[in-house]
Amino acid sequence: MTDAKTQIDEMVKSNDVVLFMKGTKAMPQCGFSSRVAGVLNYMAVDYSDVNVLADEAIRQGIKDYSDWPTIPQLYVKGEFVGGCDIITEMTLSGELDTMLAEKGVAFDKAAADKIREANA
Repeated sequence: MTDAKTQIDEMVKSNDVVLFMKGTKAMPQCGFSSRVAGVLNYMAVDYSDVNVLADEAIRQGIKDYSDWPTIPQLYVKGEFVGGCDIITEMTLSGELDTMLAEKGVAFDKAAADKIREANA
């Protein structure tokens, strides 16, 4: 059996976009996870979700892996992007669009623009 760090490393490196969250993208189990999953779902980003509530070793392991104390945590092309506040800020500023485009991750630009319009 591989340890949590190895499992996390494999998930982060084998998926273009992965969200470590409480619950699943279809059924988030906390408001912060729901917000980030909602943004990704609305923008039609293809991502893998990892329910940290299903595995205590992964729940603690992801915090150690990133040296970031909270969940959710978003990774794009192996790079830690941030948690709920950072993703929200990046979405509203357009930084998330730029990063996804630069990394070759498909997303719905019109949907991203609608998020910004609704929050202007």
